[in-house]
Formats: sequence, C-alpha cells, structure tokens
Amino acid sequence: MTTDISSVCTYCGVGCDITAVIQDNKITKIYAQNDGVVSRGKLCIKGKYGYDFVDSPNRIRSPRIKKSFIEKNFPYLTTELKARSKTLKELDDIWYESSYEYATSLVAWKLDQIKTTYGGEAFCATGGARTSCESGWLFQRFTRLTMSSPHIDNCARVCHSPSLKGLKTTIGEGAATNPYDDIFKSEFLIVIGSNTTEAHPIVANRMIEAVRDKSIDLVVIDVRDIHLSKYAIYNAVIPYEANLLILNMMAYVILNENLYDSRFILNRCSGFEEYKEVILNDPFANPNFFENISGYEYLVEMIPSIAREYAKRKSMIFWGLGITEHIDGSKAVMALANLALLTGNISKAGAGLMPLRGQNNVQGACDVGCLPYYEPDYKDATKVGLMTPDMMDAMLKGSIKAMYVMGEDIAHIHPNQNKINSALSNLELLVTQELFMNEIANKSDVVFGVKSAYEKTGVYVNAMRRLHLSQPLVLSDLPDDWEVLRDIENKICGEFNYSSSEELWDDVRSEVSRFAGANYMKLSKHRSKGMQWPIDKSDTPILHLDSFKTDDGLGHFQYNRYTLRGQIKEILDGVDDGSFYLTTGRTLVHYNNSAQSKESPRLNDKYPDDIILASIEDEQRLSNKIVLKTPYGQTSPLEVKFVKSIKKGTLYTTFHHAKSKINYIFGDESDEFTKTSKFKSLKVEVEQV
Repeated sequence: MTTDISSVCTYCGVGCDITAVIQDNKITKIYAQNDGVVSRGKLCIKGKYGYDFVDSPNRIRSPRIKKSFIEKNFPYLTTELKARSKTLKELDDIWYESSYEYATSLVAWKLDQIKTTYGGEAFCATGGARTSCESGWLFQRFTRLTMSSPHIDNCARVCHSPSLKGLKTTIGEGAATNPYDDIFKSEFLIVIGSNTTEAHPIVANRMIEAVRDKSIDLVVIDVRDIHLSKYAIYNAVIPYEANLLILNMMAYVILNENLYDSRFILNRCSGFEEYKEVILNDPFANPNFFENISGYEYLVEMIPSIAREYAKRKSMIFWGLGITEHIDGSKAVMALANLALLTGNISKAGAGLMPLRGQNNVQGACDVGCLPYYEPDYKDATKVGLMTPDMMDAMLKGSIKAMYVMGEDIAHIHPNQNKINSALSNLELLVTQELFMNEIANKSDVVFGVKSAYEKTGVYVNAMRRLHLSQPLVLSDLPDDWEVLRDIENKICGEFNYSSSEELWDDVRSEVSRFAGANYMKLSKHRSKGMQWPIDKSDTPILHLDSFKTDDGLGHFQYNRYTLRGQIKEILDGVDDGSFYLTTGRTLVHYNNSAQSKESPRLNDKYPDDIILASIEDEQRLSNKIVLKTPYGQTSPLEVKFVKSIKKGTLYTTFHHAKSKINYIFGDESDEFTKTSKFKSLKVEVEQV
C-alpha cells in the first residue's frame, strides 16, 4: 500500500512544492502537483530524483566522538562522564560511537567549561540555512542567550548577504519584491549574474515559457554564454568584475535621455538630484568607456539599448551570485535598486527586484536572526558579532575556542580553505550537526546525526519570501536540529522547554513580525502554495506597494562609483601575462557541496567530478588536465572541456566535489560591507598535467 504526502523540496531556494509516494516508510517517487503554485507541476532533476540520501547507508545514525577529544579531555571530565565513557563503542581508528545522552552531556560540559574559563565570546556558531526556521531561531538563541555570544552567522555570508545589504540600504527590505509568476505579468526581463537554468531551473522554466509566448523580452548579462542566452534579444557577455560598471552605465543613459519616472521619484524617493549630478559627471558611467576595451566594444551600443527598453517597459531584474560574489557586490545590488527607483519598476505587479537566493531556507535563517548584526526580524543586534571570516581570524588568534556548526560545510564551501583548516585546528571544541560525514564533520570533535528535511516538521522560506510548512515524508528516530540544541541547553541552563516544533514556532512568530499570522493551521491549509511574508490575516505577494521599509518610507538613491581593476584594467594597460580569469558556479544535477545529491546515483553518475570549461580558442594553450594555482593554494588536477560559450583567456568550473579543492585557491578578497567572498573573479595560473 502506498501513501502520497505533500511537503517542500529540500534543495535550492526556489522552494518547490512536492508530493512523495511512500511505501513501507520509504520514498519511492517524488512528483509535483499540477496546481502547485511554485512548481507549476514540474520539478528539476534534483527535486524529482534526488531523494536517495534519505535511506543512504552513509547517514550518521548515532553520535560520533573523536577519540583524540576524549583522550585530551579525559583528565578534566566529571566523575560521571569518565565512568560513562566506558559505554563508548569503537567505530574506527578515529571515532567512537556514542549514545545520544552521553554526547549531549559531553558537549554541554565542554561548552560550559569554555564559557566559564574564557567567557561567552569564545564561542561562535554558523548554520541554519539548510534546516527549518524553528531550528534556526533556536540556534541563534542558543548562541546569544545560552552561550552569551554575539557570534552567529549562516551561509548567506558566502552568497546573498550583499543582496540584503544593498536592498536594505536603498528600499529598506532585503528580500525579493514579487512572486515568480509576475514574470508572466512583466514585459521586459533582465537576468544578470545568474545561470538560472542550472541553479534555479523552475524559475527559468517561467522565463523560457514567457519568451516563447512572446509576452516578454529577455536580456542576459554574464561573463559567458549560458543556456538562457539563446532566448535573449540582448546577450551581453561582459568582462569580469564589470557588474557595477554596466549598471551605472544603464542609469547614466536613463538620466541622460530623460527616461526616468519623474512622478515616482518625486513621490517615492529621496536623494535623486545628488545621485543624478554625480553619475552624469562620472567618466566610468558613460557607455563610451567600452570603446577602448578590446573584445567588448559592442557594449557601447548594447548597454544603451538595454537601458532604454528597461526604462520604457514594465520590467523585472533577476540576479544571482554573479552579482553578489564580488568585492563590490553590495554596491552592485544598490545599483540594481537605483535602476528600479529611477524607472518606477518596483511596487507593482510585473516589476521588481528578484535576488535568486541559494539554500532552501537561507531567507528564513536571516529572517530569524542567524546573522551577527541582526537579531530576529532584522532588529539591530544588541551587540554585533563576528562574520564567519572574522571568526576564522579570531580562532587563529586564539580568542575563539569553540564552534558549533549546523548544516553548513564551512570546510568545503567557504574560501581560503588552507586558512580555515588552520583556524579549525586551533579550537578546543568543534561540534557539527549533519546528515553525512562531510568535510566539516570529519574535522569535528563531536558529530550529531539529525533528521533531514524529508523526516521532520518545520517552516522553510523560499527566495520569494514564501513560507512552506514541511511534514515528514518518512519516519525517523533521529533527533531534529532543534531537539539537539534543546537537550544540550537543558544540561547547561534548562530554559528551552519545547516539546514540539509547533510550540517552538509560536515563539518564533512572537518575535518575527513578518511571520505573526502564519500559525501551523494556516500554513497547513496553504501547504501546496505557501504564504508570502509579511503575513497577518493574509499574505503579501508584492512588497512596497505604498511605501518602502525605510525610516522615512522613501526609496534612497545610493551611488557608488566603479573602481578600475582586474581584467578591464589589464585590457586597458595592454597586459597579457598568460594567466586566466576563473569564475565558478553550479551544475544542474548537484547542489552546493553535493552532500545529498551525490548519494543519488541518478544524479552523481551524470557529474561525478568537477571539470573546467575553457574556450576552444585556448585549446593550444591548455592540456586536457590542469591544476589551478594562486598564492593561497592549488586545486587537484581537473579535466578540461573546450567549449564555444567561454571567452578566450577565461575559465569556468563548479565546486560541488570537495576532492577538487576549488576553494583552496580563493583568498580573503571579499565584499567590503559583508565579507562575501570574491568567488566570481579570480586570476589563476595554470599548470599543465
């Protein structure tokens, strides 16, 4: 006998509604209902086939404690912990297998010891974007209250923190303004820095459908040709690190040709005259600048054409990490917001700003306060904590002694891995909650296996602010993330008295005004379509209809001048030293560190290794296998595939497989506001293999 159970996909930030066919407590099939508001009846290959991880023999079924940790701490353990250590079972040369009760007691003892000895700020935590809002909220509460530390962060640090910074600065709310389906109400779409068909395919389906129906025109702006490019009326392949330059040029054209919406600016904005004066006098804002950039001269005409269409029509902008993962990522997002404010392409159906966020609950993790500078509901933090890169520096200096990681493989997806490895090795305690023994789990002292998204109840917020209430597809005797935190806290302070996720959610709603009206009953009723925050009696599909979320209710123009550097400067200076510029991204069949997707043969067999894409024009310069090198480290040998979609002198690769060591070659260069790594532009040396 089979049962169909509805929930939400565990992979990317699109947050598709799913239905699973269950037989004998196993998932046998996942599909989307035709009336699914997010999925629209379609799932990508990960959503459809990527569920084998649930029953994988590689799941962590019992807590693990590193033998070296017991040996090092044994003289200081309490009498009870010493006695109970005899119950530990040898798993292999490195690990003991532990009872849950002993593992939580041991962690509670060590955390309390560290707090007593060094103070609360010797503790830090990161994670929450892969788990539920309930667990994320309790995680930041555990950090701030139980451990008295302000040092809480999540993986938005390496992806869309610049989107939050840029949008909050200009329009007061760091989230997508519209539903995905507003694509069908729009007339003109700009996709910049997003390989949408690979990273957010169910959103890309809408774009392609709208183009084929001739209801919209599409523009693609990227450093290479992508699949969406063939549907675009303008395909702008731009130099590396040129986003802010291009966006300011679009604003220059709109201002210079008086294409801006005077009424909207007068009624809804501030700072316009100052913005106008500085941009019209900035030589880097004039598209004619590209007359001297060899290989990109066509942008002199294309940029004004794009700007005119955007200004004259009902338009939306979608962007991904190709915007945010730069040293001026936050500034580029402000430039995107400037364009929307200039033209009135915001605060209405079919027009808005749409950051395509990555993780299934990275929006929710930020909403509930898993950030060092914001507490729940984006209230300014009582004390600002350290961002993840700063945490690493503090570990190296010896001021941070313990780290707690919840569902974020910082030993894989973060940059400068040689530095991170050194920092982590300096800790007295590293605790991880995970599904599998990934890179960070293997470096930890104590590892808790926990329920996956398909085994628990909880709220997830997708990239367009839509709350979905998940429910278990299969039963599991593993603890939920929040239960581990509760049980450790109860052995330190005893104040977390939650017995269900719903009870916990009610406390979340009391602190997060955006969620106030979204009780479990209401979310359950709307399970297939979800609800977009802010939610009171009803939800809010479109933000900023009457005013912006700024102190004065107005949109604020924020101009940031482009800084000449990198590839563009080298072209101007005539520099050609034989190096390459690298950018990174995802492939369709894998997600992020591939912890879940590689457990599904139907996915992993299609892409078992990271490869490098290079231009066919560089075929004589490169062998079929190469190593990439920078002053920070080097990759493993990687296979090269020569394609037409890559510009000469540039390379592209994915980072899904830890064995590739892609993130060993990135340093600390990052966005100046959020310290989001410059993953999208890196000058590399090539060693032939």
